Amino acid sequence: MANSKSALKRANIAERNRLRNKAYKSAIRTLTKKFLVSLDNYASNPTDELKKDAAEKMSDVYSKIDRSVKRGVLHRNAGARKKSRLAKRFKSSSMAVSS
Repeated sequence: MANSKSALKRANIAERNRLRNKAYKSAIRTLTKKFLVSLDNYASNPTDELKKDAAEKMSDVYSKIDRSVKRGVLHRNAGARKKSRLAKRFKSSSMAVSS
């Protein structure tokens, strides 16, 4: 347990930040999984509607990643890496369908 008032405050702040970071990271994982499911649906049955749905889901994930980078939950490069990998999956899925 904290021995001083300032140490107690820092412990409280660290716990608050830990919970916020956990919520952001969990949301990113959830949105990523939803995007990958919609991408699989599009790959199995390529229609413009499913492609648009996958693009919207990708946009949602991008938004959450950007927000978490802005808040300091993720490092800038980690956010860029995640977005790059999502875009790569989307592009490869689109290319496979059009071929």
